[in-house]
Amino acid sequence: MNVLIVFCHPEPRSFNGALKEVAVETLQRQGHDVEVSDLYAEGFDPVERPAHYAARVDPDTFLPLTEQRHAFKEQALPGDVQREIARLERADLIILQFPLWWHGLPAMLKGWFDRVMVYGGLYSGSMRYDRGRLAGKRAICSVTTGSPAAAFSRHGRGGDMATLMWPTHCSLYYLGLEVLAPQVVYGVQGGGLSYQAEGEFREHLESAKASWAQRLPSLEDAATIPFSGWRDWDEHGVLKAQHPLSWRP
Repeated sequence: MNVLIVFCHPEPRSFNGALKEVAVETLQRQGHDVEVSDLYAEGFDPVERPAHYAARVDPDTFLPLTEQRHAFKEQALPGDVQREIARLERADLIILQFPLWWHGLPAMLKGWFDRVMVYGGLYSGSMRYDRGRLAGKRAICSVTTGSPAAAFSRHGRGGDMATLMWPTHCSLYYLGLEVLAPQVVYGVQGGGLSYQAEGEFREHLESAKASWAQRLPSLEDAATIPFSGWRDWDEHGVLKAQHPLSWRP
């Protein structure tokens, strides 16, 4: 199996960095080929902008989707975007390793979605969800948070974790990916470099590493999050009335 780890944290010695290393070591030991996309270390530019496109369709008005589609068709996408798409195409399993910042993805990782998932190439109006370009591949988010697990329960102050992760999971499924339930490590204080006592931090880290290492070998065959698909929706994108999960007052 070919595995791509998209690592998004500015500090390689962080808790996230340690989890990334565990994934690399565990999966390689299992005989898998592992490639790491280290967004900060590689200087990935997360901002979509006109300067990324030398030969513009419209030099006066910047329409990102139009320029993405044109550049993909002409094989003129920016080099860093081409590199990331090639990595995605090689991968059977994609792991996103990141901290939950402001209840969502770090800006760097959100920008990776904005620029790499090019319109007309990795998705289109008809090429999405269960008809997506990346269908047949799997994805999982490995996430760290600062607050304890209880704070991310249904009535917790941090918000329900399943709800917070929904936009990311939905985006992955939008591309056709089969999405696994996330691996979440709660209560990582100060990014793992401060605030926690050294002994407490090390104990927490070792426990998280062991849990992740134990789960990693099963990802190839584990059950995925169920999503509805094109056959389930009506012309408005709503579950058909006869769908077993549909509800009508």
